[in-house]
Amino acid sequence: MRTPEEHAVATAIIRLIRGVAYRETDEDTWTALHRHGPAVRDHFAVIGIDVIVDDTEGYAYLRSQEDNDGENALPRLVNRRSLTYNLSLLLVLLRKRLVEFETLGGEGKLVMSRDQLVEMVRLFLADSTNEARVIDQVETTIKKAAELGFLRQLRGQTDQWEVRRILKAYVDAQTLSDFAGKLQEYAAAAERSGDD
Repeated sequence: MRTPEEHAVATAIIRLIRGVAYRETDEDTWTALHRHGPAVRDHFAVIGIDVIVDDTEGYAYLRSQEDNDGENALPRLVNRRSLTYNLSLLLVLLRKRLVEFETLGGEGKLVMSRDQLVEMVRLFLADSTNEARVIDQVETTIKKAAELGFLRQLRGQTDQWEVRRILKAYVDAQTLSDFAGKLQEYAAAAERSGDD
């Protein structure tokens, strides 16, 4: 029989394995991470995983340790996935929008409508005569971003999406800057080909 502390630690470990833990929706895990953080961290450290807790933004997640010792490096627990251009584009644009929201003093959650998301991405997609196809592509991308935990559909509102702050951990300022440069190159190339 587990003690209450052992139960809290085990529950927090399982919750983190399942995905990102948010303070606002998972108070028990959040409390366990603060009371029993060393035990949770020790459990994951054995298998080369760091527990990242962002108290300011209110989320916690797991990240593979960076181990440059090739011979003693542990295999990755989760394989890296390459993202499609559309999904990468959406995530970077959402991260940029999140920065703007915070810069303008926005408090609480950044919520965007489906139409806002579609319009934001459509500006960067190749011109197409099939508008319905473009919208379907963007909606598929929105659903994929939601599956990955970067967007959350608001309860009872089919066209309202919350931008989750975990996005800040995955799309950092350097990535944002690099991608912005690539978008400018892409736009310049598209403009040159249009002049021909």
